[in-house]
Amino acid sequence: MIRRVALCAAALVLPLSAAGDPLAPTGRWSANTAGHAPVPPMGWNSWNAFNSDVDEEKVLASAKALVDTGLARLGYRYVNIDDGWWLKRRQPDGRLIIRTARFPSAATGTDPSFRPLTDRLHAMGLKAGIYSDIGRNSCGQIYTPDFKNQPEGTVAEREVGLYGHVDQDIRLFFAEWNFDLIKVDGCGVRGLPAEAPRVRAGLYRALPPLIDTQSLGDTNISAVRTLYEAVGAAIRRHAGHRDYVFSLCLWGSADVRSWGKDVGNMSRTSDDIQPVWARMLTNLDTVTHRALYAHPGSWNDADMLFVGSGEFDEAHLTEARSHFSLWSILNSPLIIGYDLRKLTPALLTIFGNREIVALNQDAAGNQAVLAYDSDQAQFFVKSLADGSKAVALFNRTATPVDVVLTAGHLKMLPTRDVALRDLWSGKEHRFRGELPLTLAPHETIVFRATGARRLPDGVYLSEQPSRVNPAFDGVLLPEADPTIHRSITPWIGTRGGGEHVQYAGWGGAEADRAPYGKLLRVARTEYDTGIGVLAGSRLEVRNADFRRFTARVGVNDTGLPAAGTITFEVWGDGRLLARSPAKAFGEPAELLAADTTGVRILELVARGAGARPDLPTQPATWADAALLR
Repeated sequence: MIRRVALCAAALVLPLSAAGDPLAPTGRWSANTAGHAPVPPMGWNSWNAFNSDVDEEKVLASAKALVDTGLARLGYRYVNIDDGWWLKRRQPDGRLIIRTARFPSAATGTDPSFRPLTDRLHAMGLKAGIYSDIGRNSCGQIYTPDFKNQPEGTVAEREVGLYGHVDQDIRLFFAEWNFDLIKVDGCGVRGLPAEAPRVRAGLYRALPPLIDTQSLGDTNISAVRTLYEAVGAAIRRHAGHRDYVFSLCLWGSADVRSWGKDVGNMSRTSDDIQPVWARMLTNLDTVTHRALYAHPGSWNDADMLFVGSGEFDEAHLTEARSHFSLWSILNSPLIIGYDLRKLTPALLTIFGNREIVALNQDAAGNQAVLAYDSDQAQFFVKSLADGSKAVALFNRTATPVDVVLTAGHLKMLPTRDVALRDLWSGKEHRFRGELPLTLAPHETIVFRATGARRLPDGVYLSEQPSRVNPAFDGVLLPEADPTIHRSITPWIGTRGGGEHVQYAGWGGAEADRAPYGKLLRVARTEYDTGIGVLAGSRLEVRNADFRRFTARVGVNDTGLPAAGTITFEVWGDGRLLARSPAKAFGEPAELLAADTTGVRILELVARGAGARPDLPTQPATWADAALLR
């Protein structure tokens, strides 16, 4: 649990207002809106298919496949070159040199250029992506040096990462080579301490690690964030007015699951996915409780798709459909990681399912919210721009599971018909109240649902997570989330003592749950809708023609009597609109309402007071929080 303790500055990142107080309302939306990612990016990346054995023929063949199969018309437009493209950093001018033996069109003279390749991709109606690392050296150099196409030359020539060259490299990538996306890894600020064998051998210079994936206390979160912010600023300078995507690849480390939304357009929430069911569960679990941390312009990235390979290949189409369905409804970018030269009709049917893709690309931008959770089955519900819902019923296990979908899961009236369309089979169903179903092993059923909404004159905030940004979620000392599935990692296997919890985000803001995934309950009254967050928090809410905000506020029953009181405040465009009295543990929730006519940004502030320093932070509940017309 989070405690009020003295904190190391290296491990703490507070988003400060102009007054230096993270709870001070600003009247503005602070999540990232730079770049161009109004919906999750879609496309293809070379890494899962080829690792660093990438070349121009493979890239262009994949691009051609996207166009010829019609996938590009569905939105798969980004063609991203991952690690393996660079030869060296030329000395003394520091210009990056392309491996022209693998990319012959780049052999344009003394200064090789990717411009002929990006021009060709653009002429095909596609966009082009490039890869780099925030440190001096790449992930391939540090962790897979036996893979093909590693940088060559002297120590300085092999320092191909952005560190010390941010402005120079970003100008090269965007202004000169005309790329549209950059993926920036973080291995170079993680894997080269002075005692590293390759440093001792003189292959690389030491760079004191800023990231320790097994220790948040030994991770300099603020320094890591500052490095990525510098890249974002350079892209804004050199991309001009063109659309671009900035992809952060910190694998869930350095508390990026909390702040990535403020810096880039997509941010990796976990370590690398593998074509293994158990590993897919790990990546999935790093996004399932983070719906409030994803918005148009900044998406949770559960990593590239492995549909077509391993346990998601053509012999495992149930698993492949589940993997694709879950990434789609949770708004993870749909980046294909398969050799598209081998694409079969069965796999094309998955990648090309228009109705499933439409969930991912829905203009409302709501990541699906976890409506039912267990180790066996999970339900994810997503509110769509046209007012309908999508729901994915997911069987995590290798045995059949009997489930019951209720109108309550969809926030629809149980006394009226709910119409369902199965987006894989095309079959239609109707039910009132509840619908029993059996999920086959590893199956995900996806429905589009229409019915009479429980709140006809507005929206619950938990139905619209894209409108809610935890500007500060009250987490003072980041902790790893112990609920994320711990799978055997292929790169370590069962050597050592096992997989340990490592992804910070434990205790963050949640839709329809209290912090730590607990039940929303105040004074023994349960609520099935609302926002749970810790005291000492500020939530930004985008308003759009709604005239009233209401919520029932109080201390969640997972708090403690001696952990202090919470005062709840509603601000509109920087003006105080409503304030509750100080609420203590055990007191019934109190109605808090505010006139929001003409308000652009609401801010919901929960201020704690009177807490003993040795007790956990009190959990604040905004139950039944809604915007009404």
